[in-house]
Amino acid sequence: MQKSTLHEKIISTAGDLFYTNGYNSTGINEIINKCGIAKATLYSHFKSKEDICIAYLTQRHEEFLDDLKQYVSRRKKGKNQLLAIFDYLTDLYREDTFFGCWALKTLGELSAKQKRIFSTIQKHKKELLLYLGDVVLENIHNVSKAEVEKVSGGIYMLYDSAITEAYLHKNAWPIYLAKTIAPSFFSNLDMKS
Repeated sequence: MQKSTLHEKIISTAGDLFYTNGYNSTGINEIINKCGIAKATLYSHFKSKEDICIAYLTQRHEEFLDDLKQYVSRRKKGKNQLLAIFDYLTDLYREDTFFGCWALKTLGELSAKQKRIFSTIQKHKKELLLYLGDVVLENIHNVSKAEVEKVSGGIYMLYDSAITEAYLHKNAWPIYLAKTIAPSFFSNLDMKS
């Protein structure tokens, strides 16, 4: 197996374990066994479990953001694009492998000493918030910076709550509720069409 392919396999295998079993509950030996590699091979790719986790979170975030951007771009301008994140979340929820937000699940397990993982999650969440701000700018006429922050921040907060609560309750009602609340952040603004 080529080095880059093996590198990706380690990230993917460890990521699946972190997402389903939890970061703290997943040991290096379990990752090694699932990958079918030697410990030295794993450490030739990653210095630590923390490094694997950061690679997993980064890969997952990049895939999510790319998929979300494509999903939103296929929607009609205006309200449809502003609410698309909730439709995207509904699709995620329907997958058999839905266990909530990978970043928030990992965040909930961190100690105060795990600052690198914390910073990675924080960076990813900021990137999502900035992207939602771009969606607002693309879909609302003459919107002020304060209005962009209010709308994008509101959608972001509803999304993060909905993904967590849908997993907690094993039901999609939090997603549907969030989608019905979201327009209150932009209903009085001039939509592009």
